[in-house]
Amino acid sequence: MKFQAPKGTQDVLPSFAAEWNWLETSFRNTCERFGYGEIRTPVFEDTGLFLAGIGEGTDIVHKEMYTFTDRGGRSITLKPEGTAPAIRAYVQHGLGAPGQITRLYYVTPAYRYERPQKGRLREHHQCGVELLGASTADADAEVIDLTVRFYRGLGLTGIGVRLNSLGGEQCRAGYRKALLKFAEPVLKNMPEEFRERCEKNPLRMLDSKDESLQKAMRDAPNIQEYLEPESKEQFDALQDLLKTLDIPFTLEPRLVRGLDYYTGTVFEVQTDMLGAQNALCGGGRYDKLVELIGGPPTPAVGVGIGIERALMMVNAAKIHTPEAPRPDAFLVALTNNRIEVAKIVKTLRDAMIAVETDPEARSAKSQFRRADKSGAKFAVVIGDDELASRHATVKELKTGSVLKVAFELLVTHLKG
Repeated sequence: MKFQAPKGTQDVLPSFAAEWNWLETSFRNTCERFGYGEIRTPVFEDTGLFLAGIGEGTDIVHKEMYTFTDRGGRSITLKPEGTAPAIRAYVQHGLGAPGQITRLYYVTPAYRYERPQKGRLREHHQCGVELLGASTADADAEVIDLTVRFYRGLGLTGIGVRLNSLGGEQCRAGYRKALLKFAEPVLKNMPEEFRERCEKNPLRMLDSKDESLQKAMRDAPNIQEYLEPESKEQFDALQDLLKTLDIPFTLEPRLVRGLDYYTGTVFEVQTDMLGAQNALCGGGRYDKLVELIGGPPTPAVGVGIGIERALMMVNAAKIHTPEAPRPDAFLVALTNNRIEVAKIVKTLRDAMIAVETDPEARSAKSQFRRADKSGAKFAVVIGDDELASRHATVKELKTGSVLKVAFELLVTHLKG
């Protein structure tokens, strides 16, 4: 019986792994330039972590999580996003002390049961950063700056930011009431379950995928009118910092993001290099999340970046990405003396020369065909005559030129 990868997943084959490694290395390098340290968390967590962190009424928790009961009777969920597990680890291991700034980054798979589409899979991969312990606009600007630098480093241009502030508790309480009042005529015709979820967190109505609700909410009240003086001051300071950092932005009062834990600043990063605006990723401030999952009150801001989405945009923009690595040399063995051949291969690999061989030691024609297919620069021929003379026959595959090279000079020749 033949098996296939489950729906909504994909295999990353050797021919594509190089661009994945390139993107992840670029992300790691960017994070480390900003002083962030890598954290790795389990693929599965206690389900309660996501109920508390993401929010019980969100689409992610309500419809998309992969949740099961393990043999110990515990409710376990494959992580649908990277922030809540990182914060759980931050709290569990006491990574932050009062007044201390903690910078974390991660690269992780994540799982959501949703309709698969281009750039969005049921098993997708995410990289992200979390900056904990700082409540200022400078922290928000740092995370946005890091994100923009990462995308620019990949070669994407026309990068801009959609920006909003959800304000503090007082702001959101007043704004929720205004939204509910505005949306009352629409909500009364909605299914009861959907209506209850909107009443629990009215901000979700601005992020709804329901077309009729989207249309109805176009003239909804503007949250900027409800910002407290402190929130407005911080939001203005962030805009000034982004101007200083040469990061273009537009204010988007309907931007709320899809997770309940966001407070204050929220943002999306986009590129216009393919014509219309194209969303790349999003993030924001979540000052209550650490406390929600058992830690002390801790201000925090972060971003989550979809790897598949980033690669899709890079490829659509026809940006050159690294090809799969090729060997430096292919050793063509035309002798039955496998021990001597193995010694030569060992010497080359010890010298950090990438060498491919044919373990089956097929015919010369077959091995040369494999050498061409491997993409190696050289074919190193070792037969009985070469062993007797202690000189390898080295063929440069692109030009066809052939040289005899003494065994003791082989490393120098191949490197030179």
